[in-house]
Amino acid sequence: MLKRTALLGAATVLAITTGALATPALASGPARDGHRATQRALDAAVREGVPGATAQVRDNGRTWKGTSGVGNLATHKPRGAHDHYRVGSVTKTFVSTVLLQLEAEGELDLDDTVEHWLPGLVTGDGYDAERITLRHLLNHTSGIADYLEDARFNEAYMTKNFLDHRNDTFAPEELVRIGVRNKARFDPGGGWDYSNTNYALAAMVIEKATGRAYGDEIEHRIIEPLGLRATKVPGTDPRMPRPASRAYSKLGDSAGPTYDVTEFNPSGSFGSGEMVSDSADLNRFYTALVRGELLPPEQMKEMRTTAPGGTQGPDSAYGLGLQRWKLECGTVVWGHGGGIHGSSSLVLTTPDGSHSLALNFNGDWTGDMTKVAEAEFCGK
Repeated sequence: MLKRTALLGAATVLAITTGALATPALASGPARDGHRATQRALDAAVREGVPGATAQVRDNGRTWKGTSGVGNLATHKPRGAHDHYRVGSVTKTFVSTVLLQLEAEGELDLDDTVEHWLPGLVTGDGYDAERITLRHLLNHTSGIADYLEDARFNEAYMTKNFLDHRNDTFAPEELVRIGVRNKARFDPGGGWDYSNTNYALAAMVIEKATGRAYGDEIEHRIIEPLGLRATKVPGTDPRMPRPASRAYSKLGDSAGPTYDVTEFNPSGSFGSGEMVSDSADLNRFYTALVRGELLPPEQMKEMRTTAPGGTQGPDSAYGLGLQRWKLECGTVVWGHGGGIHGSSSLVLTTPDGSHSLALNFNGDWTGDMTKVAEAEFCGK
Protein backbone atom coordinates (compact mmCIF):
# COMPACT_ATOMS: atom_id res chain seq x y z
CA MET A 1 0.00 0.00 0.00
CA LEU A 2 1.13 3.53 -0.68
CA LYS A 3 -0.49 4.75 2.48
CA ARG A 4 -0.84 3.39 5.96
CA THR A 5 -4.05 4.45 7.67
CA ALA A 6 -3.36 5.36 11.26
CA LEU A 7 -4.46 7.04 14.32
CA LEU A 8 -6.37 9.79 15.83
CA GLY A 9 -9.29 11.86 14.63
CA ALA A 10 -12.13 13.72 16.27
CA ALA A 11 -15.16 15.68 16.69
CA THR A 12 -18.60 16.24 15.27
CA VAL A 13 -20.60 13.27 14.06
CA LEU A 14 -21.74 13.82 10.50
CA ALA A 15 -23.73 11.08 8.81
CA ILE A 16 -23.82 11.35 5.03
CA THR A 17 -25.66 9.54 2.29
CA THR A 18 -24.36 7.73 -0.73
CA GLY A 19 -25.58 10.63 -2.81
CA ALA A 20 -23.41 13.07 -0.88
CA LEU A 21 -20.38 10.91 -1.59
CA ALA A 22 -21.15 11.09 -5.28
CA THR A 23 -20.79 14.87 -5.46
CA PRO A 24 -19.44 15.79 -8.91
CA ALA A 25 -15.71 16.42 -9.15
CA LEU A 26 -14.52 20.00 -9.26
CA ALA A 27 -11.18 20.80 -10.85
CA SER A 28 -9.10 23.85 -9.89
CA GLY A 29 -8.62 24.66 -13.55
CA PRO A 30 -8.01 22.96 -16.90
CA ALA A 31 -5.28 20.35 -16.61
CA ARG A 32 -2.25 20.73 -18.86
CA ASP A 33 -1.80 18.00 -21.44
CA GLY A 34 0.76 16.23 -19.27
CA HIS A 35 -1.53 16.05 -16.24
CA ARG A 36 -4.92 15.15 -17.67
CA ALA A 37 -4.47 11.56 -16.54
CA THR A 38 -3.70 12.78 -13.03
CA GLN A 39 -6.86 14.88 -12.95
CA ARG A 40 -8.87 11.92 -14.17
CA ALA A 41 -7.39 9.77 -11.39
CA LEU A 42 -8.35 12.37 -8.76
CA ASP A 43 -11.88 12.49 -10.19
CA ALA A 44 -12.08 8.69 -10.17
CA ALA A 45 -11.12 8.57 -6.48
CA VAL A 46 -14.01 10.92 -5.70
CA ARG A 47 -16.44 8.83 -7.72
CA GLU A 48 -15.30 5.81 -5.69
CA GLY A 49 -16.14 7.54 -2.40
CA VAL A 50 -13.30 9.88 -1.40
CA PRO A 51 -14.90 13.17 -0.25
CA GLY A 52 -12.24 15.33 -1.88
CA ALA A 53 -8.71 15.28 -3.25
CA THR A 54 -5.99 17.89 -3.70
CA ALA A 55 -2.64 17.51 -5.43
CA GLN A 56 0.32 19.52 -6.63
CA VAL A 57 2.93 18.49 -9.17
CA ARG A 58 6.35 20.05 -9.70
CA ASP A 59 7.79 18.93 -13.03
CA ASN A 60 11.07 20.47 -14.23
CA GLY A 61 10.30 23.77 -12.55
CA ARG A 62 6.66 23.95 -13.62
CA THR A 63 3.77 23.63 -11.19
CA TRP A 64 0.39 22.03 -11.75
CA LYS A 65 -2.40 21.90 -9.17
CA GLY A 66 -5.49 19.74 -9.28
CA THR A 67 -8.48 19.25 -7.01
CA SER A 68 -11.61 17.16 -7.09
CA GLY A 69 -14.64 16.68 -4.90
CA VAL A 70 -15.54 18.63 -1.80
CA GLY A 71 -13.76 19.92 1.25
CA ASN A 72 -16.96 20.14 3.27
CA LEU A 73 -19.73 17.57 2.95
CA ALA A 74 -22.25 19.83 4.67
CA THR A 75 -21.74 22.93 2.52
CA HIS A 76 -20.34 21.23 -0.62
CA LYS A 77 -17.48 23.72 -0.68
CA PRO A 78 -14.90 22.42 -3.19
CA ARG A 79 -11.61 20.97 -2.08
CA GLY A 80 -8.88 23.65 -2.07
CA ALA A 81 -5.62 23.62 -4.02
CA HIS A 82 -3.81 25.26 -1.10
CA ASP A 83 -5.32 23.21 1.74
CA HIS A 84 -3.34 22.43 4.85
CA TYR A 85 -3.77 18.80 5.93
CA ARG A 86 -2.48 16.28 8.43
CA VAL A 87 0.31 14.33 6.74
CA GLY A 88 0.40 11.28 9.02
CA SER A 89 3.45 9.09 8.54
CA VAL A 90 5.07 11.52 6.12
CA THR A 91 6.29 12.91 9.47
CA LYS A 92 8.70 9.98 9.62
CA THR A 93 10.87 11.34 6.81
CA PHE A 94 11.29 14.63 8.69
CA VAL A 95 12.26 12.81 11.90
CA SER A 96 14.71 10.53 10.11
CA THR A 97 16.30 13.53 8.36
CA VAL A 98 16.95 15.27 11.68
CA LEU A 99 18.41 12.12 13.24
CA LEU A 100 20.72 11.68 10.24
CA GLN A 101 21.78 15.33 10.48
CA LEU A 102 22.72 14.71 14.10
CA GLU A 103 24.78 11.72 13.02
CA ALA A 104 26.57 13.85 10.43
CA GLU A 105 27.38 16.36 13.18
CA GLY A 106 28.82 13.64 15.40
CA GLU A 107 26.12 13.96 18.05
CA LEU A 108 25.09 10.32 17.73
CA ASP A 109 25.65 7.20 15.65
CA LEU A 110 23.00 5.07 13.98
CA ASP A 111 24.60 2.04 15.60
CA ASP A 112 24.04 3.50 19.06
CA THR A 113 21.57 1.46 21.06
CA VAL A 114 18.18 2.52 22.31
CA GLU A 115 19.30 1.56 25.80
CA HIS A 116 22.20 4.00 25.55
CA TRP A 117 19.91 6.93 24.76
CA LEU A 118 16.73 5.92 26.59
CA PRO A 119 17.78 3.58 29.40
CA GLY A 120 15.13 1.37 30.93
CA LEU A 121 12.32 2.39 28.58
CA VAL A 122 12.11 -0.56 26.18
CA THR A 123 11.51 -3.63 28.31
CA GLY A 124 9.17 -6.59 28.15
CA ASP A 125 8.60 -9.94 26.52
CA GLY A 126 11.31 -10.51 23.92
CA TYR A 127 12.90 -7.05 24.19
CA ASP A 128 16.60 -6.33 24.65
CA ALA A 129 17.22 -2.59 24.17
CA GLU A 130 20.97 -3.23 24.28
CA ARG A 131 20.60 -4.88 20.86
CA ILE A 132 18.15 -2.42 19.26
CA THR A 133 19.95 0.36 17.38
CA LEU A 134 18.78 3.69 16.07
CA ARG A 135 19.10 2.28 12.56
CA HIS A 136 16.69 -0.49 13.53
CA LEU A 137 14.18 2.17 14.57
CA LEU A 138 14.43 4.14 11.35
CA ASN A 139 14.09 1.18 8.97
CA HIS A 140 11.54 -0.76 11.07
CA THR A 141 13.77 -3.76 11.76
CA SER A 142 13.69 -3.34 15.56
CA GLY A 143 10.97 -5.91 16.22
CA ILE A 144 9.21 -3.45 18.55
CA ALA A 145 5.43 -3.87 18.41
CA ASP A 146 3.36 -1.04 16.96
CA TYR A 147 1.32 0.68 19.67
CA LEU A 148 -1.44 1.30 17.11
CA GLU A 149 -1.99 -2.45 16.95
CA ASP A 150 -2.36 -2.83 20.71
CA ALA A 151 -5.85 -4.27 21.30
CA ARG A 152 -6.88 -1.81 24.02
CA PHE A 153 -5.49 1.21 22.21
CA ASN A 154 -7.11 0.10 18.97
CA GLU A 155 -10.51 -0.32 20.60
CA ALA A 156 -10.37 3.16 22.12
CA TYR A 157 -8.92 5.09 19.20
CA MET A 158 -9.63 3.22 15.98
CA THR A 159 -13.39 2.80 16.50
CA LYS A 160 -16.22 5.22 17.24
CA ASN A 161 -15.00 5.18 20.86
CA PHE A 162 -12.45 7.65 19.56
CA LEU A 163 -15.10 10.37 19.80
CA ASP A 164 -14.80 10.09 23.59
CA HIS A 165 -10.99 10.23 23.48
CA ARG A 166 -10.22 12.80 20.79
CA ASN A 167 -8.86 15.33 23.29
CA ASP A 168 -6.66 12.88 25.21
CA THR A 169 -3.01 13.86 25.64
CA PHE A 170 -0.26 11.24 25.47
CA ALA A 171 3.32 11.47 26.64
CA PRO A 172 5.69 9.68 24.23
CA GLU A 173 6.82 7.37 27.04
CA GLU A 174 3.22 6.23 27.38
CA LEU A 175 3.00 5.37 23.69
CA VAL A 176 6.18 3.32 23.97
CA ARG A 177 4.84 1.47 27.02
CA ILE A 178 1.64 0.66 25.10
CA GLY A 179 3.74 -0.79 22.29
CA VAL A 180 6.10 -2.90 24.38
CA ARG A 181 3.37 -4.41 26.53
CA ASN A 182 2.95 -6.56 23.43
CA LYS A 183 5.52 -9.25 22.68
CA ALA A 184 8.41 -8.33 20.39
CA ARG A 185 7.74 -9.26 16.77
CA PHE A 186 11.25 -10.66 16.21
CA ASP A 187 14.85 -10.18 17.31
CA PRO A 188 16.46 -6.86 16.29
CA GLY A 189 17.49 -7.04 12.65
CA GLY A 190 15.70 -10.36 12.24
CA GLY A 191 12.73 -9.15 10.22
CA TRP A 192 10.77 -6.14 9.06
CA ASP A 193 7.54 -4.78 10.52
CA TYR A 194 6.20 -1.24 10.25
CA SER A 195 5.87 0.17 13.76
CA ASN A 196 4.95 3.68 14.84
CA THR A 197 6.59 2.95 18.20
CA ASN A 198 9.95 3.10 16.40
CA TYR A 199 9.45 6.74 15.49
CA ALA A 200 8.11 7.78 18.89
CA LEU A 201 11.46 6.48 20.17
CA ALA A 202 13.44 8.17 17.39
CA ALA A 203 11.86 11.55 18.22
CA MET A 204 12.67 11.00 21.89
CA VAL A 205 16.32 10.35 20.97
CA ILE A 206 16.38 13.66 19.08
CA GLU A 207 15.16 15.39 22.22
CA LYS A 208 17.70 13.59 24.42
CA ALA A 209 20.58 14.41 22.07
CA THR A 210 19.71 18.08 21.57
CA GLY A 211 17.90 19.09 24.75
CA ARG A 212 15.13 20.56 22.58
CA ALA A 213 11.69 19.40 21.48
CA TYR A 214 11.88 17.34 18.31
CA GLY A 215 9.41 19.72 16.67
CA ASP A 216 11.73 22.64 17.40
CA GLU A 217 14.58 20.75 15.76
CA ILE A 218 12.46 20.08 12.66
CA GLU A 219 11.55 23.75 12.52
CA HIS A 220 15.15 24.92 12.98
CA ARG A 221 16.76 22.39 10.65
CA ILE A 222 14.16 21.91 7.90
CA ILE A 223 11.15 24.22 8.00
CA GLU A 224 13.01 27.51 8.35
CA PRO A 225 15.92 26.80 5.95
CA LEU A 226 13.54 25.64 3.22
CA GLY A 227 10.99 28.38 3.83
CA LEU A 228 8.14 25.95 4.42
CA ARG A 229 5.24 28.21 5.33
CA ALA A 230 2.50 25.63 5.85
CA THR A 231 4.44 23.02 7.81
CA LYS A 232 4.29 22.60 11.58
CA VAL A 233 4.56 20.10 14.40
CA PRO A 234 1.39 20.92 16.35
CA GLY A 235 2.04 19.10 19.64
CA THR A 236 -1.30 19.02 21.45
CA ASP A 237 -2.99 21.77 19.38
CA PRO A 238 -6.20 20.30 17.88
CA ARG A 239 -6.82 23.11 15.41
CA MET A 240 -6.05 23.14 11.71
CA PRO A 241 -4.50 26.24 10.13
CA ARG A 242 -6.39 27.92 7.31
CA PRO A 243 -7.06 27.20 4.55
CA ALA A 244 -8.11 23.63 5.25
CA SER A 245 -10.91 21.30 4.28
CA ARG A 246 -12.84 19.17 6.74
CA ALA A 247 -11.52 15.66 7.39
CA TYR A 248 -13.74 12.56 7.49
CA SER A 249 -13.52 9.03 8.87
CA LYS A 250 -15.65 5.90 9.15
CA LEU A 251 -13.89 5.12 12.46
CA GLY A 252 -13.23 1.51 11.59
CA ASP A 253 -16.63 0.64 10.11
CA SER A 254 -16.52 1.06 6.35
CA ALA A 255 -20.27 0.45 6.09
CA GLY A 256 -21.14 2.81 8.93
CA PRO A 257 -21.70 6.56 9.20
CA THR A 258 -19.11 9.14 8.26
CA TYR A 259 -17.75 11.39 11.01
CA ASP A 260 -16.13 14.80 10.84
CA VAL A 261 -12.78 14.27 12.58
CA THR A 262 -11.03 17.50 11.62
CA GLU A 263 -10.00 18.72 15.06
CA PHE A 264 -8.22 16.51 17.58
CA ASN A 265 -5.20 16.39 19.86
CA PRO A 266 -2.46 14.74 17.75
CA SER A 267 -0.07 13.90 20.62
CA GLY A 268 -0.97 10.23 20.15
CA SER A 269 1.08 10.31 16.95
CA PHE A 270 4.19 11.83 18.53
CA GLY A 271 7.16 11.47 16.18
CA SER A 272 5.33 9.11 13.86
CA GLY A 273 2.46 11.02 12.29
CA GLU A 274 1.87 14.35 13.99
CA MET A 275 2.71 16.97 11.39
CA VAL A 276 0.59 19.35 9.31
CA SER A 277 1.66 20.67 5.90
CA ASP A 278 0.43 21.32 2.36
CA SER A 279 1.29 19.93 -1.05
CA ALA A 280 3.63 22.77 -2.04
CA ASP A 281 5.72 22.41 1.12
CA LEU A 282 5.89 18.64 0.85
CA ASN A 283 7.12 18.79 -2.74
CA ARG A 284 9.74 21.34 -1.70
CA PHE A 285 10.93 19.18 1.21
CA TYR A 286 11.28 15.92 -0.70
CA THR A 287 12.88 17.62 -3.68
CA ALA A 288 15.46 19.30 -1.43
CA LEU A 289 16.06 16.03 0.42
CA VAL A 290 16.81 13.85 -2.61
CA ARG A 291 18.96 16.61 -4.15
CA GLY A 292 21.25 16.58 -1.13
CA GLU A 293 20.27 19.97 0.29
CA LEU A 294 19.58 18.57 3.77
CA LEU A 295 22.01 15.67 4.23
CA PRO A 296 25.65 14.99 3.31
CA PRO A 297 26.23 12.21 0.74
CA GLU A 298 27.09 9.59 3.39
CA GLN A 299 23.85 10.11 5.29
CA MET A 300 21.81 10.33 2.08
CA LYS A 301 23.25 6.98 1.06
CA GLU A 302 22.26 5.53 4.43
CA MET A 303 18.73 6.90 4.07
CA ARG A 304 18.38 5.23 0.66
CA THR A 305 19.75 1.89 1.85
CA THR A 306 16.64 -0.25 2.04
CA ALA A 307 15.97 -2.98 4.58
CA PRO A 308 15.64 -6.63 3.55
CA GLY A 309 11.95 -7.45 3.50
CA GLY A 310 11.01 -3.80 3.95
CA THR A 311 7.99 -3.69 1.71
CA GLN A 312 4.46 -2.34 1.92
CA GLY A 313 3.44 -3.62 -1.47
CA PRO A 314 4.84 -4.93 -4.76
CA ASP A 315 8.01 -3.28 -6.05
CA SER A 316 8.57 -1.24 -2.90
CA ALA A 317 11.37 -1.10 -0.35
CA TYR A 318 11.90 0.87 2.87
CA GLY A 319 15.04 2.81 3.73
CA LEU A 320 15.49 5.13 6.72
CA GLY A 321 12.17 6.95 6.80
CA LEU A 322 12.15 7.01 2.99
CA GLN A 323 10.48 4.48 0.73
CA ARG A 324 11.25 3.47 -2.85
CA TRP A 325 8.63 2.34 -5.37
CA LYS A 326 9.02 1.04 -8.89
CA LEU A 327 5.86 1.97 -10.75
CA GLU A 328 4.23 -0.19 -13.42
CA CYS A 329 5.88 1.79 -16.22
CA GLY A 330 9.32 1.22 -14.68
CA THR A 331 9.75 4.72 -13.20
CA VAL A 332 11.42 4.69 -9.79
CA VAL A 333 10.21 7.19 -7.20
CA TRP A 334 11.09 7.91 -3.58
CA GLY A 335 8.78 9.25 -0.89
CA HIS A 336 6.40 8.27 1.87
CA GLY A 337 2.69 7.79 2.45
CA GLY A 338 0.77 8.87 5.51
CA GLY A 339 -2.57 8.15 7.08
CA ILE A 340 -4.24 9.58 10.15
CA HIS A 341 -7.93 9.81 10.98
CA GLY A 342 -9.64 11.78 8.24
CA SER A 343 -6.56 12.23 6.09
CA SER A 344 -4.57 10.12 3.62
CA SER A 345 -1.45 11.59 2.00
CA LEU A 346 1.31 10.61 -0.40
CA VAL A 347 4.48 12.36 -1.58
CA LEU A 348 6.69 10.97 -4.35
CA THR A 349 9.65 12.32 -6.30
CA THR A 350 12.01 11.02 -8.93
CA PRO A 351 15.56 10.28 -7.72
CA ASP A 352 16.89 13.58 -9.06
CA GLY A 353 14.00 15.61 -7.65
CA SER A 354 12.96 16.91 -11.05
CA HIS A 355 9.41 15.56 -10.88
CA SER A 356 7.40 15.37 -7.67
CA LEU A 357 3.80 14.76 -6.64
CA ALA A 358 2.08 15.50 -3.31
CA LEU A 359 -1.56 14.63 -2.77
CA ASN A 360 -4.17 14.26 -0.05
CA PHE A 361 -7.60 12.70 0.35
CA ASN A 362 -9.75 14.14 3.14
CA GLY A 363 -11.11 10.70 3.98
CA ASP A 364 -9.38 7.61 5.37
CA TRP A 365 -11.51 4.63 4.33
CA THR A 366 -11.30 4.49 0.54
CA GLY A 367 -9.31 5.66 -2.47
CA ASP A 368 -6.27 4.23 -4.24
CA MET A 369 -3.38 6.70 -4.31
CA THR A 370 -1.37 4.27 -6.41
CA LYS A 371 -3.64 5.10 -9.36
CA VAL A 372 -2.90 8.81 -9.02
CA ALA A 373 0.84 8.12 -8.88
CA GLU A 374 0.67 5.86 -11.95
CA ALA A 375 -1.34 8.54 -13.76
CA GLU A 376 1.19 11.28 -13.03
CA PHE A 377 4.45 9.40 -13.54
CA CYS A 378 3.28 6.90 -16.18
CA GLY A 379 0.52 8.84 -17.94
CA LYS A 380 -2.08 6.16 -17.16
